[in-house]
Amino acid sequence: MTTTMIEPAAETRTPRRRLERLMPYLLLAPALVTLIVLLGYPAVSVLTTSFRELGRGELVRGEVVWTGFDNYVEVLGDSEFWLITLRTVLFTGTCVLLTIGLALLLALLMRRLPSGVRLLLQVSLLLAWAMPQLSATTVFQWIFDQNYGILNKTLVAIGLDGFERYSWFTTGLSTMAIIATLIVWQAVPFVAMTLYAALVGIPQDQYESAGLDGASAWQTFRNVTLPPLAPMLALVTFMSILWDFKVFAQVWAFRQGGPNGGSTTLPVLQYVEGIARGNFGVAAAISVLMVIVLMAISAQYLRLLLRSQGSEQ
Repeated sequence: MTTTMIEPAAETRTPRRRLERLMPYLLLAPALVTLIVLLGYPAVSVLTTSFRELGRGELVRGEVVWTGFDNYVEVLGDSEFWLITLRTVLFTGTCVLLTIGLALLLALLMRRLPSGVRLLLQVSLLLAWAMPQLSATTVFQWIFDQNYGILNKTLVAIGLDGFERYSWFTTGLSTMAIIATLIVWQAVPFVAMTLYAALVGIPQDQYESAGLDGASAWQTFRNVTLPPLAPMLALVTFMSILWDFKVFAQVWAFRQGGPNGGSTTLPVLQYVEGIARGNFGVAAAISVLMVIVLMAISAQYLRLLLRSQGSEQ
């Protein structure tokens, strides 16, 4: 009698348990499908386009011309591509190092400032961060303008007459330096506020204990501040690499990759090949190679990060 009553209960309980286990996946399914459609399809489309000869003529005629790896051979065989890749990597590394360094200093400073001064600094950082990219680019163009720029006028006013009508955009290096300054100026506020939020979570009694033990400022930072801050520091560094590597609007708005291609980066090269010249197959190949380079940089960074964490443990 007892056996016949337990078996139906067990049978009804099993499908219910299966449904409970599947419920989280069923709830996530619409979001996953949406992400696959919105992100997966463009990625597959770019990858397949990179193996095609796709120009304006093929677009108008609706032709599908497969060329295999010809687009990659053309791009990789061009010495200019490797020069632009190296420039992009150096530009990204410079921007990331300056951004993280300045943001960390500001975050540490905000922790020690009085509340009123800290609030004023935070508002200033938020206003700088909220400024649209092209508006900030226009302001920087005006600051460094050869004829009417406030920087040249200020330098001349303090006695540096050699900067009268001085052009800051005569070389690719100086142009990239100004663009890097703009990128860092726009990126520092977000990173600084993020790091400051992580610093606030560190208990004050740990600093008091370090002070009682006679620890120096560097020892306090290394042993008290850095360990809990490291995960957030790694996150913002990784995000900065992604953001700075694919910067396009500011670079293009300054000199369209000039002078003489001296400030051309991989995103600008991709735009020139695809939109200006109509070589969409080559542009797609450059996009795929950009992803590969970015993955290589990210993998190297993560490898070094994991190695440093392993050595600390």
